[in-house]
Amino acid sequence: MTPSFDKIHNRFKLNGLHFDRDDLKEVAYSYIKEGEFYEKEIGDFLLEWTNDRDVVEVRTSGSTGLPKIIKLKKQAMVASALATGDYFNLEPGNTCLHCLPAHFIAGKMMMIRAMILGLELTTVEPLSRPIFNKDTVFDFASMVPIQLEKTLNFIDNIKLVLVGGAAVPKRLVSKLSNVEAAVFETYGMTETITHIAARRLNGASKSNYFTTLTGVMVSQDERNCLVIKADYLSDEPIITNDVVELISETEFNWLGRADHIINVGGVKVQPETIEEKLHSKIEKRFFITSENDSKLGEHVVLVIESDKFEIPASTFDELEKFEIPKNIYFTPKFSEVTPGKIQIQATLKKIKR
Repeated sequence: MTPSFDKIHNRFKLNGLHFDRDDLKEVAYSYIKEGEFYEKEIGDFLLEWTNDRDVVEVRTSGSTGLPKIIKLKKQAMVASALATGDYFNLEPGNTCLHCLPAHFIAGKMMMIRAMILGLELTTVEPLSRPIFNKDTVFDFASMVPIQLEKTLNFIDNIKLVLVGGAAVPKRLVSKLSNVEAAVFETYGMTETITHIAARRLNGASKSNYFTTLTGVMVSQDERNCLVIKADYLSDEPIITNDVVELISETEFNWLGRADHIINVGGVKVQPETIEEKLHSKIEKRFFITSENDSKLGEHVVLVIESDKFEIPASTFDELEKFEIPKNIYFTPKFSEVTPGKIQIQATLKKIKR
């Protein structure tokens, strides 16, 4: 029997305590009135989840178009939680670390998975370096890449780590070979109620491509962008702006965003492809974007989160002619919506002030 969104699993715990649906409303009011900022966000979501409506309003990231507010059916969010539980073999009583902002879909779904699957959830402030008890054993945690990178020395007590929200740099993947935790990169967005596919980044079952969760099928449109079909999400296919290499109807390799493509004198350049080639060459955080060019239309630029330093010409040896950055900018700190979610245009505007 499929759980209903208006029921709370009897094994669910929040920070060590059992709560039923009515109790959670009181917890929410307490968080909103007296909690830290991240706890107020948790409180806001708990009130929305326990109200009489059957939908939750969430802001999209722009993966399928311009960012907007959409309504997600609570029962569809339950189905997503169950799909994650089945794929990763999560069981009632498993312990879970929550270090993501509850304002965004990934943070909301961590709460829902715990309430529906009966997990024991421990919440901490969603910092770029989450602070948690390193001696506590957690069965499950979800992070963005920068959080994973900054806690690599402390995650051996976490059995399963999901990392998403941004592409995982190659340099970070290379550091995972000696990590005992099973680390999976996830693919998803607000419209798909977080991940619909995952790939193992370490261990014997490490993979170069994403495999979809049970019940999810994929295809491509004429732009080579991913099209997702999952009955629990929508009656209609979800058309994304993500360019992929399709391997099968349940497997794909992500290449980048169609709306990020840079047109350099008629040559189409994928920023994510350049970033992949440079990840092993540049230790600092960086991103590739473009500027207007009077002759070529656009040209490639490299933006690095650091004080200015000399970059050897050999750094760009693997790049094609039109992939080589024409300009390189440095900034002490990227603009971010939340840790790991870089705001490219806001960062550029800050640099060029």
